[in-house]
Formats: sequence, structure tokens, C-alpha cells
Amino acid sequence: MAQDIGGALARLETVVRDRLAAGDANASYVASLAAKGRGKIAQKLGEEAVETVIAALTEDDAALTGEAADLIFHLIVLLADRGIGWTDVAAEIDRRHGTSGHAEKAGRPS
Repeated sequence: MAQDIGGALARLETVVRDRLAAGDANASYVASLAAKGRGKIAQKLGEEAVETVIAALTEDDAALTGEAADLIFHLIVLLADRGIGWTDVAAEIDRRHGTSGHAEKAGRPS
């Protein structure tokens, strides 16, 4: 059975934004991570990206799925910290739709 991906991401984004707004580092991992600064959030995202790659190459599907969830979670935290939402990301994906990946990459500023 297919899951509602958009709904799941929207729910997670709402929880993350609520916890960032509350700012209670004692009660919330999100708030405690944010209290350490954007650099720490970005570092954690990078760690999760590496763990996702390792799982993809050396572990089973369940491990990869778990690491992918951690990666997406930390990406949402970083985006929310910057005031960027999934709607912004979706708009960029829509803007790129129908464009060759090679053409899109070539068109980026260097």
C-alpha cells in the first residue's frame, strides 16, 4: 500500500517547526540541535548523508530506509531553521520538471 508521502513530510515539517518555535532544548531534540547553531544542524545532516551512503552500499533495505528517514528528518530541520519549507523545495522540483538533468546542471551559475 502506498503511503501519502506529501502528508508525511508535511506532518514532520509541522512538528519540526513547532519544536523550533517552542525552543525547549530540554524537551526536544530539534530544539536542542538548533540551540547548537546552524553549523551543527548542517554537520548532523552531513553525518546522516554519509550513513545513508554506507547503508546503501553495505546494509539491507531496512537499514537504508532508516538512514534515509534520518537524512530527510535532518534536512527538514535545516530547511526549517533557514525558513524554507517543502513547498519551496517542491516548487523548485516543479520548475526543473521536463528539463534534462544535464541541461539543468549546465544552466546553474558557476
